[in-house]
Amino acid sequence: MHRPDPISCGFPTLQGFVYTAFCVDVFSRRILGWRVMPTKAAPLVTSVLEQAVFTRRRTDFRFTTTDLVHHSDAGSQYTSLAFTDALRESGIAGSIGSVGDALDNALMESAIGLYKTELINREKTWSGRAEVERETASWVHWYNTSRLHSALGYLSPTTYENRYRDTVTSIPDVA
Repeated sequence: MHRPDPISCGFPTLQGFVYTAFCVDVFSRRILGWRVMPTKAAPLVTSVLEQAVFTRRRTDFRFTTTDLVHHSDAGSQYTSLAFTDALRESGIAGSIGSVGDALDNALMESAIGLYKTELINREKTWSGRAEVERETASWVHWYNTSRLHSALGYLSPTTYENRYRDTVTSIPDVA
């Protein structure tokens, strides 16, 4: 049985095949980076990593990559020199799951499954990459701001992050 790549997914459009990749924060389930490209080579995933780091730096001035770990499957794009260099330059440790174990990266399996179910596989013929990008941007915004997650106490990822940030910043410093 063929096991789909849990981090990126590909599907046909009228203009050819496209792939979508995501970077999801394990703590909040927030999608921090995503990209749609006609190939699932290293530039797809390096650009997603760069977007995720940029998103965090833009939304949290205290953000640091210290102790961050990027977990992925053993796909060639994630084991490429370009991606390992991007991780090193970002100060992020890489972690690659065991081969053939779908449960090893269950969070991404779930996110990709939701993406396919809620957006891609709606008995729709996609015209091309531009349409997929537009619709994915809209879905990611909805997913981050409105989709409720049982693991987050039925809050959206951004609500969960905001509540956490409010809690952390309201705790007085002890001298």
